[in-house]
Amino acid sequence: MRSDEMYDNQRKNLLIYAHYYSPDIASTGQILQELAEGILQQFNITVICVVPSYLGVVEEKYKARQFYEENINGVDVIRVRVPEFDKSNKISRINNILAYFWGAKKATKIAKPADYVLSISQPPILGGLLGVYGKRKKKAKFIYNIQDFNPEQVLAVHYSKNKFLSNIMMVLDKYSCKKSDLIITVGRDLVETVHKRFDGKKVPKVIMINNWINEHEIYPLDEKYPKVEKFKEKYGLANKFIIMYSGNLGLYYDLENLLKVVKKFKPGTKTSDGREVIFAFVGEGSMLGKLIKYKEKHHMENVVFIPYQDKSELIYSLNAGNVHWVVSARGIKGVSCPSKYYGVAAAAKPCLSVLEEGSEIRCIIEETKGGLCTDPGDYAGVEGNIKWFICHADSNEITEMGKRSRENLLINLSKSVSIEKYAEEILKL
Repeated sequence: MRSDEMYDNQRKNLLIYAHYYSPDIASTGQILQELAEGILQQFNITVICVVPSYLGVVEEKYKARQFYEENINGVDVIRVRVPEFDKSNKISRINNILAYFWGAKKATKIAKPADYVLSISQPPILGGLLGVYGKRKKKAKFIYNIQDFNPEQVLAVHYSKNKFLSNIMMVLDKYSCKKSDLIITVGRDLVETVHKRFDGKKVPKVIMINNWINEHEIYPLDEKYPKVEKFKEKYGLANKFIIMYSGNLGLYYDLENLLKVVKKFKPGTKTSDGREVIFAFVGEGSMLGKLIKYKEKHHMENVVFIPYQDKSELIYSLNAGNVHWVVSARGIKGVSCPSKYYGVAAAAKPCLSVLEEGSEIRCIIEETKGGLCTDPGDYAGVEGNIKWFICHADSNEITEMGKRSRENLLINLSKSVSIEKYAEEILKL
């Protein structure tokens, strides 16, 4: 037996249901890739995910077979073919998700034996059920990584008002929780949600491990750094004061109403040091079309929409922003955790936070004094905080907010700290 085979045999086998995985740009896919590659010393890892299709388009080379197998940086990946979809069309998205669910179940049969199965809470409900299926099929321990709670998230943003459907969803996801050997959530408020679901009785084992960003890939750069300047020039941001939103332009962030607040700041508005204020939205998602129409209808020339940036380019776009939105809609506390915060903190940028009191990220921002916070729906408060940043654009206060966020991330929220916790907790089972 070769030495590498002996090493493989000493490691435990971990099967991960990832839904999206590299090269897809979904934040959960990036987190799971870094997790998988970060624990290869302890585990042989197989990932079951869709073919690259996060934006709804599937390349021709992924349309011929049901499964595609490859190895990415030491991780075995089984990709499931899914149909193309339109993010604004519910039926189209559901068909795509169901194709992954049934395909992933079939892929489980061809995956190598597993000691542990880790499934993420995406797609909603079905992610947990895949974990239950994998546990039974592989006779393995099941770790349920809940990034978002559903049906709570669906109800919070009124995506569906079908009470019968939401009740079924709750029953199914509670079943997945019960069948898990460990639930890992990403915030203190999400841990509370698990306890609430079970009324404090027979609560499944649950712990919190923060999400992260690779602090060696995202870090502060001087505003005159050539690639930061190039990004600004490309999108008409040079010499501007940039209030930036970077991430998914989806349903869970109340962006339509926040854009109405932005409308109050007329084109030509300037900071205390004379820079023109620009609101930049970087990313794509189901709300993008509506936001663009609103901008055009109201002639908001101080609003710019910028496409998703490749992971390798994210450091430059994040550093281009002077202040960053970190927001969620009302009702998302205890349901979801905006992971975009970690990139903002890594780049040492201050936060313009619109989050509920007691939510994980708002707690971190308040504890570190890393920005200004207000509640979702408090649009007057949001307007006031924007004015504060505009009036203090040249002050050390803004710089210090970002520095404190970066320092806290390096100590408590780094990639290595969180990934090590995952490995330790899984191996305890």
